[in-house]
Amino acid sequence: MQAFTTITSITMPLDRANVDTDAIIPKQFLKSIKRSGFGPNLFDEWRYLDHGEVGMDNSKRPLNKDFILNKPEYKGAQILLTRKNFGCGSSREHAPWALEDYGFKVIIAPSFADIFYNNCFKNGILPIVQNNDIMDELFAFDGEINIDLESQSITANGKTYTFDVDIERKRRLINGLDDIDLTLQYTDDIKAFETKHFKTYSWL
Repeated sequence: MQAFTTITSITMPLDRANVDTDAIIPKQFLKSIKRSGFGPNLFDEWRYLDHGEVGMDNSKRPLNKDFILNKPEYKGAQILLTRKNFGCGSSREHAPWALEDYGFKVIIAPSFADIFYNNCFKNGILPIVQNNDIMDELFAFDGEINIDLESQSITANGKTYTFDVDIERKRRLINGLDDIDLTLQYTDDIKAFETKHFKTYSWL
């Protein structure tokens, strides 16, 4: 997992509430357990005019030009702005995989579904909660904004907003540590335990 420090980027304003995980990545794309390759099918049913299936050549599919993700001015955005209860519905980890694979590093919303919120941290995405008034200000601003995880701040249009984040989750993001990386930090201790255990219980 890549370490997270600061991000300066334009934002993609997805002005919808209650976006569920099936909208983020539809169920037919859940056959793979790899973390990569889901970006082209992010928001598939809104992004394309046809029905998507695994193995289709997305470059040949008709685009919904009215959908925000397809507008050229938002190409390369690493920050997603959205509305309340983002990531609701089923608890598929493929949803943050698809968002991360597309290129989003930060999601800012008034609220998130709990499981989705937790899965974001595990996959290198920073979910930030801001109240509706601040969200309206961010939606109205069309320039680049800066996210600084160390200082827990958002800077946009000359204004700075702060946000809360759990200290351990913050440490993990800053150091690029997922669950596997955390376990590997204790490799020597694990090996020492195994050696002692097998000596003590050699019949196992």
